[in-house]
Amino acid sequence: EATLDLAERRRIRSAIRELQRQELERDEEALASKRFRPERGSHRQDNKENWPRSQRLEEEQQMALAALSQQLEAITDVEELTKLLRAAGEYEERKLIRAAIRKLRAEEIEGEAPSLHPRAVT
Repeated sequence: EATLDLAERRRIRSAIRELQRQELERDEEALASKRFRPERGSHRQDNKENWPRSQRLEEEQQMALAALSQQLEAITDVEELTKLLRAAGEYEERKLIRAAIRKLRAEEIEGEAPSLHPRAVT
């Protein structure tokens, strides 16, 4: 903007474009070196140290959920299940409890519904 000479402006713009191109090339090279590192196929390879621990925790959680599922089948009171739902912290626990509540409510509705079969008139 300081110069009025058009040829000088063209040279300045050309130099700016060249600097920007060089900067982009450097950025692309940096990304390429990161992008084409050997990929890791599984979670175990990504985090070898924590994998056995995380697998053990997952197995423990599955066992706890199975025990909770059996416990929920024994409960026949929606209020009790609602209390458990409010106390539960884990998503999977809450999911199981909600399913048990829906099942109980469906059973209650089936029990309250009058028979759809017409009675035989004699």
